[in-house]
Amino acid sequence: MKIEKLTENLSLTRTVDAGTEQQRKAVQEIIREVKETGDKALRIYTEQFDKVQLQNFRVSEEEFFQAFERIEQKYVSIIEEAAANIASFHSKQRRNSWMSTDENGSVLGQKITPLDSVGVYVPGGTAAYPSSVLMNVLPAKVAGVERIVMVSPPGENGELSDAVLIAAKVAGVSEIYKVGGAQGVAALAYGTETIQPVDKIVGPGNIYVALAKREVFGDVDIDMIAGPSEIAVLADEAAIPSEVAADLLSQAEHDALACSILVTDSMELAEGVSQEVERQLENLPRKNIAEQSIRNYGRIIVADSMVEAIKAINQLAPEHLEIITKDPMSLLGKIRHAGAIFLGRYSSEPVGDYFAGPNHVLPTNGTARFSSPLNVDDFQKKSSIIMYSEEAFNQNREKIAAFARLEGLEAHARAIEARP
Repeated sequence: MKIEKLTENLSLTRTVDAGTEQQRKAVQEIIREVKETGDKALRIYTEQFDKVQLQNFRVSEEEFFQAFERIEQKYVSIIEEAAANIASFHSKQRRNSWMSTDENGSVLGQKITPLDSVGVYVPGGTAAYPSSVLMNVLPAKVAGVERIVMVSPPGENGELSDAVLIAAKVAGVSEIYKVGGAQGVAALAYGTETIQPVDKIVGPGNIYVALAKREVFGDVDIDMIAGPSEIAVLADEAAIPSEVAADLLSQAEHDALACSILVTDSMELAEGVSQEVERQLENLPRKNIAEQSIRNYGRIIVADSMVEAIKAINQLAPEHLEIITKDPMSLLGKIRHAGAIFLGRYSSEPVGDYFAGPNHVLPTNGTARFSSPLNVDDFQKKSSIIMYSEEAFNQNREKIAAFARLEGLEAHARAIEARP
């Protein structure tokens, strides 16, 4: 893993796959077909892309029962405990409606209302991630969303992953359909004979899913178009090279485009981590992916001081940030931009991926400068409440009418003056 001195041009941003014109047109055609022919289109595309013929898309109670029968109980217990941690964390994010009354009797406030329905897209095949189910479903559940619908592409046996089904059941998904790809997104957005539409779509997917989410945005809300995963580790001489290397590789194995960066003020640590990454790569099951990531996007940056290292981290605005220093808590207040911050050697990034409770759906590609992790607010909407008293109205009527005329909106002014 290459070592370099800190420069001003440090960046995590990579060219995000925006899809080809051919892919965009294919997605538009799929969405049009689903809107026009509903379930018929879903059956055609499921056979074409997933190589399976389905008459019924909805997962039955029997399929849930079989999933629980097949999987080891220890995994069910782990999923249940992780779900409890995630729900507990997100319950602290809940907001309440509020109203305040001024001395003149007017009432102002904000009404918090959960969305009526949310669709969760879950990748299938080899990318079957029960943790993704928990992280996308539970904030919506905590927010008070009553109808949570999940879609996921079936395997060639016409079934979904046992772990995914169990996570969905534990999290409280209302309906699950064996439909994937752009057609699954279209079904969530516009509905079919079988699947009723939702108000918002969340969850990761391939380029066709991402393009479909872009296409339906505006008719429904979406969460984000996430880029490849990334981690930055801020460390000093107190860090242990083998542990830092393992954490860097934990992101590199996600994707050949994943980005892993160490920023340190210790050349000794930098050299130790570089050697450890090479050693640990050799016996990594996903070596080919991780090696591409490390060679193309992995970097070890040596700064002259921890002050300069922190500036670099804020410039990077990483999705995941680990702080492994003698006193990590003392540096927390200096961090302005990061999706999730992991403090100390025992807060390895996978702790947050699976179990601790905070959401692992995080802003990527430098967007932590202005974006936040998926949270309860994403599944609620806010309505303003305005109830002016007669006294407040009379105190301010002339100013309001004058403001309206300043903007050239005479009917606005007259609406105020129409009241005696």
